[in-house]
Amino acid sequence: MEKKKETLKVSIYAQKGGVGKSTITILLASVLHYRLGYNIVVLDCDFPQHSLIGIRERDKRTIMESDFHKKLAVKQFHTINKKAYPIIKCKAENALEKAFEYCETSSVTPDIIFFDLPGTANTHGVIGALKGMNFIFSPITADRLVVESTLAFSEVFLKLPAKNKNAIEQSLYLFWNQVDGREKTGLYELYQSVIEELSIRIMQSRIMDSKRFRKEIDDTGNYVFKSTLLPADVQILKATRVDQFVIEFLKVIHM
Repeated sequence: MEKKKETLKVSIYAQKGGVGKSTITILLASVLHYRLGYNIVVLDCDFPQHSLIGIRERDKRTIMESDFHKKLAVKQFHTINKKAYPIIKCKAENALEKAFEYCETSSVTPDIIFFDLPGTANTHGVIGALKGMNFIFSPITADRLVVESTLAFSEVFLKLPAKNKNAIEQSLYLFWNQVDGREKTGLYELYQSVIEELSIRIMQSRIMDSKRFRKEIDDTGNYVFKSTLLPADVQILKATRVDQFVIEFLKVIHM
């Protein structure tokens, strides 16, 4: 009997707002699903705003109203011959159950399910959901409060005992996001040495800052960056070094 493949559960998680967890979730999901051929599902657990659900709805409207984006979408879906990845609304407390139900009932087994969780760790269900992840990737920026809160959370979280005897193997990685090329490299190296002293893993690739991170598809004219229905333009991925992040991400999760 053919062994059923395992669906990886991944969360781009940060306690601090504004560090790009939802944006990176969208960029990764769209590149992996539309350009690299993986089957992706996204659970929007960020109750009550469910921002990814809102972005998907705005992306649909933009594609219908923009000839440029409509042509891209028609060409893409004709080429890949599969639907857009689903974005499913739920709460953190039932996110793992929702993912299990999806995998059991879907005709296509996802390769990866991304969990977009609330940034506040004391929100009911967040810690339990994080403990169910195969991989957690935490974005950090060169801001003292962001670094200190992320390190404090990571240290405590990694020491938390598993909640059941069937606990899965889990890895947590930090990564630099919104890196300002004008800032001194020494600042990042200083933080990096502190992180390594704490034996917390950190990715080598760094994502460069860009005003495009703060724009949705309806504000981009004739290019694509943050979209739930189209992958980001290759040249912009290179300029922001997201392309290097994707390569390292796939290596870390063994895909």
